[in-house]
Amino acid sequence: MNAQNFINALPFAKALGMRLDSLGDGHAEISMPWDARFVGDPVTGVIHGGAVSALMDTCGGAAVLSYPGAQTTATIDLRIDYMRAAKPGARLVARAECYHVTRNVAFVRATAHDGGDAPLASATGAFTFTGQEPTS
Repeated sequence: MNAQNFINALPFAKALGMRLDSLGDGHAEISMPWDARFVGDPVTGVIHGGAVSALMDTCGGAAVLSYPGAQTTATIDLRIDYMRAAKPGARLVARAECYHVTRNVAFVRATAHDGGDAPLASATGAFTFTGQEPTS
């Protein structure tokens, strides 16, 4: 399964309006628009952290699937450090890189931004995958 089909097959990713912006050899960039349905604090209009988490998780999985030889993937572990709230109304962008691969596990780093200078969040994760072991 390629990364765009992976995103299209995830109902939650579709509901969040995720779009694959860039993909290649262990790197992915996925964005999603601000949407009032996903606001976690109605007073400030800030997007819920769960939507940011889903964006980063999906981007990490896409990075794994873009690695040569990978066919399917699933998240084993994902740690997210939230650094600040997203700007209300801003498009969110996640970038992920698959930086190390073993026979069954791929390790990923990711960041999320809203166009500001500082990241909203950073993540590290481990993803299981099937397919031919990539050569690096």
